[in-house]
Amino acid sequence: MTKRFGEITALDGVNLSIEDGEYVCVLGPTGAGKTTFLRIVAGLLEPDEGEIYIDGKCVNNLPPEARDTVYMFQQYALFPHMTVWQNVSYGPEIKDWNREKVEQLTAEILEMVRLAERRDAYPHELSGGMQQRVALGRGIASGARILLLDEPLGALDARLRVGLRTQLRQLVKDQGLTAIHVTHDQEEALMIADRVVVLRNGRIEQTGTPHEVYSRPNSIFVASFVGGANFVEGTIIGSSDAGSVMEVLGGLQIKVAVSDVGAGEKAVLAFRREDTWVGEEEVAGSNNLPGVIVSATFIGDSMEYEIRLENGVSIVSKILMSDAFKAYTEGQRVVASFPPEKGHVFPYPVMGLLKEVEAI
Repeated sequence: MTKRFGEITALDGVNLSIEDGEYVCVLGPTGAGKTTFLRIVAGLLEPDEGEIYIDGKCVNNLPPEARDTVYMFQQYALFPHMTVWQNVSYGPEIKDWNREKVEQLTAEILEMVRLAERRDAYPHELSGGMQQRVALGRGIASGARILLLDEPLGALDARLRVGLRTQLRQLVKDQGLTAIHVTHDQEEALMIADRVVVLRNGRIEQTGTPHEVYSRPNSIFVASFVGGANFVEGTIIGSSDAGSVMEVLGGLQIKVAVSDVGAGEKAVLAFRREDTWVGEEEVAGSNNLPGVIVSATFIGDSMEYEIRLENGVSIVSKILMSDAFKAYTEGQRVVASFPPEKGHVFPYPVMGLLKEVEAI
């Protein structure tokens, strides 16, 4: 599908298949086209080009209510003058289901989302997490098999958002529904998705399981946006079946996995912060990069160290706290190490490294 708003192309030839029962997260920065994608699937926007199929049937000309989908807005859009019970039962009632069936279904759903005891409460009397569960319950009660979730946890505080991630996925799985969940939060996507679709500038950058997208990024942007990484520019100076060698600033040579970048060509090396170890001694079989601690930041379950290497390049190491953890201080000389197989080599981007890692 393609969608334009004046001179802006919000979606540019997006092509994607989603299986029954899949929980797919569409992940990307602000302005990537995520909400536009969701609204087209829902029937709230028309594509300029392309067709949408549900169960093998083209639905381009079908109104939203005929697509077997339900769209859940970030702000939940609950009816403020209705109780929890009335919000959840609204869909079945306007479909003119018989009273007994409506009451049975509503009661079951309120039990499922653990709000049976708040059935008579109004939205303003509920916490953000409870409102989110009411909205989800209302979506399930609609009878739609496809949930379209637009930043469903975005309005919640950080602590509540983390707790509701797995609950949301479990509710969807328990009901055998298909979910398309739009988010800009890469941790959220990695935690709950069966499959992650990384969207950038209206195009799909990569699709795969959370593990595939995280551990085998296929672009500099994905490596940066999903999990973050250290980036080092250099030139491939040799390759063999055992791997490639990259020369970086100052003549420093780094061993990496086999690369498609040919000898003599400029390249960018990416390696995860959590794959980068900090110590006082070299690690056998790893790339060992001497440097100095520039900053040490405590972030709860881990420490992040910024290390300025001898060639002037700065990298970051993220080390989980453990019994074996040893703290280092600013100004201390250390050796940063990472295994060759943890390095990802990409051709040097035409627009330059900084432009490539930008969100938009």
